[in-house]
Amino acid sequence: MTDSGSIRYRFSEAPIWELQRKYYEELGMQAWKNDQVPQYITSNPMIGTGYAEMIFGFLQDRAGMGYTTEPVIILELGAGAGRLAFHVLQKLSELMDYAGLPLPPFTYVMSDLPWKNITGWQQHPGLIPFVEQGILDFARFDAVADTALHLTESGKVITPGTLAQPLMVIANYFFDSIPQELLYVDEGKIYECEVSLQYPEQSDTMGPSEVLRDLIPEYHYRRAEGYEEKSYPYREVIAYYQDKLEDSHVLFPAAALECMERLSALSGAGFLLLTADKGDHRLENWEFAEPPKLIHHGSISLTANYHALVCYFEQKGALASFTEHHYKNLNVGCIFMLEEPLRHVQARLAYRRFIERFGPDDFFSLKLWIDQNYDTIGLQQILGFWRLGGYDAELFIQSAERISSLLEEASDEEILDLKLGIDRMWTGFYPMPQKYDLALDSGLLLFEMGLYEDSRQFLTQSLQETEDEPVVTVLYCLAICSYELEDLEAALEYTRQALVLEPEHEEALDLLAALSGD
Repeated sequence: MTDSGSIRYRFSEAPIWELQRKYYEELGMQAWKNDQVPQYITSNPMIGTGYAEMIFGFLQDRAGMGYTTEPVIILELGAGAGRLAFHVLQKLSELMDYAGLPLPPFTYVMSDLPWKNITGWQQHPGLIPFVEQGILDFARFDAVADTALHLTESGKVITPGTLAQPLMVIANYFFDSIPQELLYVDEGKIYECEVSLQYPEQSDTMGPSEVLRDLIPEYHYRRAEGYEEKSYPYREVIAYYQDKLEDSHVLFPAAALECMERLSALSGAGFLLLTADKGDHRLENWEFAEPPKLIHHGSISLTANYHALVCYFEQKGALASFTEHHYKNLNVGCIFMLEEPLRHVQARLAYRRFIERFGPDDFFSLKLWIDQNYDTIGLQQILGFWRLGGYDAELFIQSAERISSLLEEASDEEILDLKLGIDRMWTGFYPMPQKYDLALDSGLLLFEMGLYEDSRQFLTQSLQETEDEPVVTVLYCLAICSYELEDLEAALEYTRQALVLEPEHEEALDLLAALSGD
């Protein structure tokens, strides 16, 4: 290892943040390939449904107050691979069509720092229809500097004071990944934890992710009276920590607070923040806290200090909602920084129903258990969990082998429910950078179920989209599907293609003989 010449940095200004930015700018949406950077827990259909219900409730509240003309802007910070936005918009559109209520118009704005991400969204087939409907736009937004939103598709610029409706902000896995201050509180005094870094020997030839993985931070302490002065903008929060904490390291989200204040300035009506992260809103979770560890997953992340966010905005009149029970993997909270937060009843009820009662963290905890026990659960349990998860493709992929093993004993009703689930899954499928042939798995399972017309549709799509040589099994299944559907010409063609790849394929040879009348 090599050090940086014993240079000490303020934690929020350490080179780790520049490496972080470089990592995302170089990779773009590829950063989420094969879950190198985690995304499932904050981007699955279940959390998308909960957020859609929150937005739907908020739109109902605004309409109930008579604000039906001006649009509501829903800004997603750090939209990443785009999967959350897709699920939210799909579920929100379903809710609005089903309810048929008069609601204010809205625009969902996906934002991020790398231009590569925005280019990827503009070309993604799952997002293009929402752009064409006029309900989705994009913006490059730097959370530590920008004061306006420049929308790429409509060309609109949202500047301070532009919005008549409150701004709705979604921030998943965001506040843990932007610069934070690191403070140490002891005996009523504030110290700043500066950091020096030991770099790996070959750091000059390594990529940002490898450097972030292998560097070792070392912390140094100095008195920081500036945080204790009345002029410090977050002085009241710091004073609270001075009074309540001892021997505690605190990640202080000054950049996040500044970001939210700049975003709040876009509207004279305040904001509603919906956020999910590894983040603690209870003070006791910061008591006697050790120095933070850099959690590496392609990039790095830390724990988000939701307590400071809540404390600061509650002092300004906000209403905060976090679950009464303790979270395990994902803390989902809501801050109503609005003139009359209690009047937003439908949004608050949606939080109660879809987050507090049973939310994304509970779902993910169940999923972790089911992932380890697919070989022991029955078809009804698989179907029930699949419905709970919004017919998510990942759940299907993980359970397809088990479903196949249970088909022999499946009832007609279970077969029909499986077909319904596959159809719903396909409608809600958002392709990610990694390649996975969902059409193939769907088609093969439908084939086993004897649903030949549906199977042929999926297997044909798989053939059209694959860049690899066709698989003999797929061609043979297509031949059988065509034969059962009395399309003998197609059956003959698929059989011949299968035999080109595997001339001794016995079932294909038998089928060829039957089709040829030999």
